[in-house]
Amino acid sequence: MASLLQGFEEVRLVKPVGKTVMTVTDSAVRFNKATAEVLGYPAYVKVLVNEKTRQVAVTPTTEKADNAVKFSKPEGKQTSSVSIKDEAPLAAVSKFFTLAEAPEGEIAYQSVNGAAYPEEKTVIFNADDAVAGTMKRRGRKKAA
Repeated sequence: MASLLQGFEEVRLVKPVGKTVMTVTDSAVRFNKATAEVLGYPAYVKVLVNEKTRQVAVTPTTEKADNAVKFSKPEGKQTSSVSIKDEAPLAAVSKFFTLAEAPEGEIAYQSVNGAAYPEEKTVIFNADDAVAGTMKRRGRKKAA
């Protein structure tokens, strides 16, 4: 039987991952659910920046690691995007993005698709590929 299948390689079933997206606003850096999935839904990540290439990388870490940032709930519990509002990573990432003035009641943002490296459990976002836009503020409407 072995000779019949000699030279064959098993087809690996790789679940396609959706597009990884990072969205930067003045108050948060948001990563979509696909980003959490590629990283393996880590409870904590490190946010790394490369000044020269204007890139942002996100990679899992442990709670006790230096510069660990709270990130995802476990798989199945993380139903939406992950927002990081910690001042240091927000400031470090924000300096690569210029946010436009947004009309009243809207929020300016810059959004960028990431390159996922599932084997290394890392996603890299290139700031120069970002697209700008505005979105409606979510949450309670102000009483008129």
